Amino acid sequence: MEMHDLLLKPVITEKTTMLMSDGKYTFRVPLKANKVEIRKAVEQVFNVHVTKVNTIRVLGKVKRMGKFEGKRSDYKKAIVTLQEGETIEFFEGA
Repeated sequence: MEMHDLLLKPVITEKTTMLMSDGKYTFRVPLKANKVEIRKAVEQVFNVHVTKVNTIRVLGKVKRMGKFEGKRSDYKKAIVTLQEGETIEFFEGA
């Protein structure tokens, strides 16, 4: 798997924006990705040093459209902590 394919998209919410001030950045990653792969991908793509990776598996919600019921897909979030003083410029413009 290519390193760019491992980081599907950044998660930008009110809560994750507050975490950015602590040097923690949140990404949506594939369900099969592990912490070692996520660490290597972030270090290679953004040229930073990762100190910690936390992963969260999020189950998709069941939604209704009239009488029909469907389910959103499951996904995994990765919260990546960088070394003191390092930032990812990609998020700063958001």
